[in-house]
Amino acid sequence: MWNKDPELAGFCLQQAVEKFLKGFLLAHEWELRRIHGLDALLDDAVSYDPDLESYRSICQRISAFYLIERYPIVRDAQITRQDVRNAIDRVQGLVDRIREHLEDQ
Repeated sequence: MWNKDPELAGFCLQQAVEKFLKGFLLAHEWELRRIHGLDALLDDAVSYDPDLESYRSICQRISAFYLIERYPIVRDAQITRQDVRNAIDRVQGLVDRIREHLEDQ
């Protein structure tokens, strides 16, 4: 997907990370809210696992992918295939850590 439409790939990455964070939070009896910001979700997640704080910068970067795809006014910002690939590589540790937490419950 990122070969032809890196903006869409970045958006889908943001959505996936959002769902992982929400799943982690719901497993800790967090009350579901209509929120898409990875920063805000990470704020809540670090109260259960402070080590997740180390993923803040990549979550901020991935949140920018969401804005670029959803809001045409920021369309001038370019996302490259490599940007998405790097983000996937950097956020993989967060996904793995959340999976471990969920498997342990």
